[in-house]
Amino acid sequence: MDAEVGDRIIVRGHHVGQPVRACQVLEVRGSDGGAPYLVRWDDGGHETLFFPGSDATVEHTGRSAG
Repeated sequence: MDAEVGDRIIVRGHHVGQPVRACQVLEVRGSDGGAPYLVRWDDGGHETLFFPGSDATVEHTGRSAG
C-alpha cells in the first residue's frame, strides 16, 4: 500500500452488517509511502498509528495525473 499525506484509507467490514470505516492520512512514517500511517478516523476524530490490512484501500487525493 502506498499513501501520502491527505489520502484517505477505506476499510471494508469483514462480515455482513459491519460498517465501512474511513480515515485521513496525517503522516507517513514508513519508507516510500508505506505503513505505518498516523491517521484521523472519521467516526470520532481520534488519531492512531495504523498498519492497514488487505481489507483496506487508498483513495489518493491531490496527486497529479501521470
